[in-house]
Amino acid sequence: MSIRVIAVDNSEELLVKITGILKDMKGVELCGSFPEAIGAIQYVKENPVDMVFSDVVMPDISGITFASKLYELPNHPEVVLLSGIPGFSLEAWKIRAYDFIVKPYTRAQIVKVVDRYIRENERAV
Repeated sequence: MSIRVIAVDNSEELLVKITGILKDMKGVELCGSFPEAIGAIQYVKENPVDMVFSDVVMPDISGITFASKLYELPNHPEVVLLSGIPGFSLEAWKIRAYDFIVKPYTRAQIVKVVDRYIRENERAV
């Protein structure tokens, strides 16, 4: 099973980090990376995406608001929120985000959440 993912982070350094991790993973097709949520929302509306990795604190709209908007879409992707502020995990839980990872994250943490998604969706097919 191959999953389609996008990454969203206004920090260029962190966007390069997450996209590098995702590009190197087997079973993952990195479809795009975005420095802001508005472009990412438009992309998801026009293209099939399975998972979104998004920063929480961004200048245009927060990752929490972004995830909420995505969850309103039919056939919405699952959203994994990333933040250096652990307190946002409660907000992530409230909107039923797929997962929440505290920055600085590791490759192993990203792999673990992707592997869980693949396992859960292989059973659903």
